Amino acid sequence: MKESAVEIVKRLRQAGHAAYFVGGCVRDLVMGHSPQDYDIATSALPDQVMKLFPLTVAVGEQFGIIVVVIDDRSYEVATFRSDGDYRDGRHPEEVVYTNDPRLDVLRRDFTINGLLYDPLDETVIDFVEGRKDIQAGTIRTIGPPDRRFQEDKLRLVRAVRFAARFNFKLESETRQAVQRLASQISQVSRERLREELIKILTEGYASSGIKLLEECLLLRQILPEVSDLQGVAQPPEFHPEGDVWVHTLLMLELMDQRKRALGKASSDDQSEEYPSATLALGVLLHDIGKPSTFELKDRIRFNNHCAVGARMAARICDRFRLTNKQTERIVRLVEGHLKFKDLPQMRPSTLKRFLRQDGFEEHLELHRLDCLGSHGNLELWSYAQDKLRELKPEEIRPHLFLRGDDLVALGYEPGPIFKEILKAAEDAQLDGLIQNREEACEWVLAKFGRSKNCD
Repeated sequence: MKESAVEIVKRLRQAGHAAYFVGGCVRDLVMGHSPQDYDIATSALPDQVMKLFPLTVAVGEQFGIIVVVIDDRSYEVATFRSDGDYRDGRHPEEVVYTNDPRLDVLRRDFTINGLLYDPLDETVIDFVEGRKDIQAGTIRTIGPPDRRFQEDKLRLVRAVRFAARFNFKLESETRQAVQRLASQISQVSRERLREELIKILTEGYASSGIKLLEECLLLRQILPEVSDLQGVAQPPEFHPEGDVWVHTLLMLELMDQRKRALGKASSDDQSEEYPSATLALGVLLHDIGKPSTFELKDRIRFNNHCAVGARMAARICDRFRLTNKQTERIVRLVEGHLKFKDLPQMRPSTLKRFLRQDGFEEHLELHRLDCLGSHGNLELWSYAQDKLRELKPEEIRPHLFLRGDDLVALGYEPGPIFKEILKAAEDAQLDGLIQNREEACEWVLAKFGRSKNCD
């Protein structure tokens, strides 16, 4: 991938244009990380870029951005520019192309993202002391923070995201500006906020990121339901760690620790698959029903908080425009996170249905984090693991003895009762009460009172 990016720079240079790697890829190279993609800044105008490469896409031509495609990989090539006012809090009213790379850098967001790199002579060009801030572990805006944040309000959350991702600190003036302008984050679309929130939760320092969002007054604006977890006491016999906020942050930290451990053990970036967005959001939201269900009688109780939390989670997912599949998974994680306590008493059919549900590995992981983030008892987690090992796949999800056609043959009229009968028959099969189709027919006839021959 880097080789193709270098070739793009070479071709631009051969045509008489200045060209450098820019932004996140340079930051990652300086930090010793492998870039996920390569962006290029150049003095070439958009139409000149398009003439130099056979396959291009004008994704943002009005802002000087052309995507060059080589070997099915995309590389953003952007013309050096300076920007006018950002009246909508996202896009500049005017773009002025320039031959000066320094002017291009000065319009960017943070110093760590304002580095240029010449891949031909392998030198870093630093107009904004970005390397110094990388070495100091500091997130600082390029120029006055109020101006940078007013240009694009999403940068308020991106500042936190970069601080969390790299375990950096927000420079004091940058931090104060974030706090001062936090209420303006409401001007940013929920879709853009969703993407930043998911990155905060999955890039490796979720606990620090959520805590920093709160400290910077952004969490109350973005996810007030999570901010409300603070100060909600829990019964110490089950939660010696503290209130619901502390418990949630501890679970996120345990999730972060596992991601880092997987990263150290993996040579092919498998750790990036953990945690998934749905697991991370499930962890964050699993107890959001507790503040509204808090009750103190014989002891602190949160009656029905899973069902209440599931409804709240559904509304949050809708607010952030998550997909139906993501929403369903997150809602199920919130709704079912206490069901593990019932595992030893479950009927075989109930247990098997529980173990085979879609995404059960995420339910299992959320339960592990929940236990380790509170009482520390993993007996039920181990019980579930043992059952998964003991039961064969065909026992958990067997070939069904009866289907709709069989019920018709038994004399039942198609209708809502079909669903009831088929579920009952499957439960009987999972419970081991019936062993074949003939026994299934007899069992249905006996239970539901029909008399037509099964054959």
